[in-house]
Amino acid sequence: MRIELYFWAGCPSYPEAEAVLRTVLDAEEIEAEIESIEVRTQEEADALGFIGSPTIRIDGRDVDEDGAARGRPSLTCRIYTTEEGAVSPVPTRAQLERALCLAGAAR
Repeated sequence: MRIELYFWAGCPSYPEAEAVLRTVLDAEEIEAEIESIEVRTQEEADALGFIGSPTIRIDGRDVDEDGAARGRPSLTCRIYTTEEGAVSPVPTRAQLERALCLAGAAR
């Protein structure tokens, strides 16, 4: 399984996103390495389809595919919509669990 955490250093949310991701991986007893990838320029954002920081992809699939489909590549902080309709600077545990399940890794 390939887990990628894309981030822009100008956004302070990526350490929290990594912490939530690690918590979910531990809870699901999944041993996987997280590859951190810094996006530094708009050109890189365009080439990577990076729609904001943090962006997490599991086996190439964004953990919030609906949000990813609505975004456009840019060096900005990303906003996630929770199951309750609130906004968050990081994906929820449920979003991460669902993405891991889709990747065939979660219980």
